[in-house]
Amino acid sequence: MSVLDPETLTTRSARLAAALRAMRPHVQVLGLLADNGLDWIALDRAAQRSGVTLVPLPAFFTAAQLAHAVQASHMDSLFCHDASLAQSLGFSPAGLPDGMPWHRRSIARRNASPRASKITFTSGTTGAPKPVQLSTREQWQVAHSISDALRPLRLRRHLCLLPLALLLENVAGVYAAEIAGAHCCVPPLAEVGMQGASGFDAHACLAAIERWEAQSVILLPQMLAALTSALEAGARLPRSLRFAALGGARTAGALLERARRAGLPVYEGYGLTECGSVVTLNHPDAERPGSVGRPLAHARVRIERGEIEVRRQSRWFPTGDLGRLDADGFLYVEGRRKNVLITSFGRNVSPEWPEAELVAQPAIAQAAVFGEARAQLRAVLVAASAALSDAALERQVDAANARLPDYAQVRRWVRADAGFTSQNGLATANGRPKREAIWQTYGKRLDALL
Repeated sequence: MSVLDPETLTTRSARLAAALRAMRPHVQVLGLLADNGLDWIALDRAAQRSGVTLVPLPAFFTAAQLAHAVQASHMDSLFCHDASLAQSLGFSPAGLPDGMPWHRRSIARRNASPRASKITFTSGTTGAPKPVQLSTREQWQVAHSISDALRPLRLRRHLCLLPLALLLENVAGVYAAEIAGAHCCVPPLAEVGMQGASGFDAHACLAAIERWEAQSVILLPQMLAALTSALEAGARLPRSLRFAALGGARTAGALLERARRAGLPVYEGYGLTECGSVVTLNHPDAERPGSVGRPLAHARVRIERGEIEVRRQSRWFPTGDLGRLDADGFLYVEGRRKNVLITSFGRNVSPEWPEAELVAQPAIAQAAVFGEARAQLRAVLVAASAALSDAALERQVDAANARLPDYAQVRRWVRADAGFTSQNGLATANGRPKREAIWQTYGKRLDALL
């Protein structure tokens, strides 16, 4: 059984909450390291009901990243099916009702109980994951805004394609579906085409959407590109799908146009873990091509010196993203402030701009653009297929350049030896390239280009 209805969730989470309360104060910070499934969601809700701080751990974290999260969160308990992995992190088997895989470790107690309902770790551009503390209220406030915005669609069946440890799926997928009274489908990730942190089988995903009769899903840009290419090549469009939210990184308009022509009802949004996930969202009742939508009901957004700031609790949070708001309140994201390149001709270029145009081409799966103090931009390209020739990639680069002004066009490029993944340290969990790591790997090759 992989379909969670509200009544089942209430029963399961209430039973687990009672078990957690019985183990207080010995259990204060609970780690959750598991594949997608009903137990994940029930335990998430039980932690909120019992006052235990939950720490979702992505299965694609390295051993070092997991160990960092355990120590940084002062984790004393762990839900994990892999006993050897739990032991390597310093935990011992403890048992839990229903035979669930429960592990404990002894730590020095702090003077006060944790205030956060959830500590979620982002796999940002550095090696050590960054902890973000969120309250129950913050998470559900976001979910209510999403549910309210999508209410006219009457969505009744959501399929989780992303790991539940990612706040985007946890809040915008599961919580919003529950508020709407919808059923949430949570099969193991392998059944929906997800393979590790970055592997993705588009045909398996399309088949899963059809099999589960999903009306809504959440996608990352790389997933959208793969699904679009599969549909263009003749794969069958799932008849049930009515809304596909897109987030995680900037997406070129050309890819969105291709996806729409292929039949995918995709709508782009924008958010940050630090702000509880989704901040803005396009949807059928309010859409502006090229934008990431208007702020949701819970969110306030402003632009300060070109940077997007979001109101979080009692202060404005600087996102580090460059952007603008149009007269109707739609937000446009133009890149990361710290990533802006200044060419030798004095032109400022956000690399996310040409990168988005490059990955909008069917033959290019990933791209990282460089060019600080250079006359021309250069890129590292990951081909969508190992069988693609360099000549085919060159034609795709030309097609992307045709949509860019001359100063933002990529004139030289090298072919990557492998995709950018979190496992090899060249990408974050949602596919954003880690530029410093990519430069360390390919910088000499790029510098050697004439």
